[in-house]
Amino acid sequence: MSRRIAIFLVATVAIALTVAYLRGSLGLPGRTVAAPQGSAADAAGLADGRPGHAATLSPPGPLPPAVTVTRARERDFVEPLFVSGTLVARDEVMIGAALDGLRVIELLAEDGDRVAKGQVLARLDRSQLDAMLAQNDAALLRADAAVAQARSQIEQVDAARAQAAADLERAQRLAVGVITQATLDQRLATARSAEAQFAAANSALAVAEADRASRQAERRELLVRIGRTDVVTPVAGTVSRRTARLGAVAMGTGDALFRIVADGAIDLEAEVPEDRLARLAPGMPATMELPGGGRPVEGHVRLISNEVDRTTRLGKVRIAVPAGSAARIGSFATGVVRIAGRPAIGVPASAVVRSETGVSVMVVRDGRVELRTVEAGVIDRGFSEIRGGLAAGETVVARAAAFLRDGDEVRSVDLPEGREASR
Repeated sequence: MSRRIAIFLVATVAIALTVAYLRGSLGLPGRTVAAPQGSAADAAGLADGRPGHAATLSPPGPLPPAVTVTRARERDFVEPLFVSGTLVARDEVMIGAALDGLRVIELLAEDGDRVAKGQVLARLDRSQLDAMLAQNDAALLRADAAVAQARSQIEQVDAARAQAAADLERAQRLAVGVITQATLDQRLATARSAEAQFAAANSALAVAEADRASRQAERRELLVRIGRTDVVTPVAGTVSRRTARLGAVAMGTGDALFRIVADGAIDLEAEVPEDRLARLAPGMPATMELPGGGRPVEGHVRLISNEVDRTTRLGKVRIAVPAGSAARIGSFATGVVRIAGRPAIGVPASAVVRSETGVSVMVVRDGRVELRTVEAGVIDRGFSEIRGGLAAGETVVARAAAFLRDGDEVRSVDLPEGREASR
């Protein structure tokens, strides 16, 4: 009977020890377990071997929470300016018809085509101008014939003038008794008439030559007009829009037939607040995200507007898009202009706590958390710039947690290299 009692007491103590161990593992407060009194407890050797002694169990306390930490290091920070806007043509050339009232009979360029300087884009109907040119050719032939006839007439009149002058000279050498006065007067009149005819012949030649020059000028004008029936581009570039239609009557005062992006150059036109506009300068590098989700492209600030809108207080800036990129005018794009670069202390952006009271980081020193106020700067590539309040080499919690408080005891786990920015 006493043996059964001893076995029961041993089992009871074993259960009590198991419960106490489980409470210690779960972080529950321990309690005192009293061993049953009696000779059986003394026989089982409970507690310190003395009969009737109560055993007090003290389980180990809970471990402090583990936090991932990293060290503050000096890094190169770039101050970014985020911009967004529309892709526009740097220089857009409007090409219209130089002649009114002619129909478009041929189109040789489409939207998106790359064209060279002087390339023909469209042709207009020139049949009427060709008819006028043929008529001018006939008129020019008549003018040439009139000039030739006038020159021949001059030669005839000149011969008659020379003959009349010679007759007058011989008559004047003879005495009055040898030749009558009437004959002398007749020869004088003939000479004068020959001079007048010679002058008239020269005038007729001048008129014929002037008429021929007029016909030649008309021909040159017709050739110019015929040349303008070919719609050519004055610059090399890309066709951004074609409004010309086959059979449509071209009007010089209407819409342009073609729009050409000169040299295919495209800019990102963005609006920037006036306080940031003053910090920009031409040539600053910029990275742009174009529609389509491709790789970012590198560009530079090309033009800064000297005028700020009075209502919005925004100024325009143009960023050059590199040639060959998949940019289309009218599309929306974003970019980051790198204003300035400087070395500074940096920590992961997730380590910075921002609240109404200020900016702080959780510094781990001697296994305890210290909430320290710092002066934060820009955020670049996943890291936050710390301008003051933190020294290089100090350990900070990589990802600030709300459950941590100033003075909490923690276990530090180093963050692997290369994973700071990804957090």
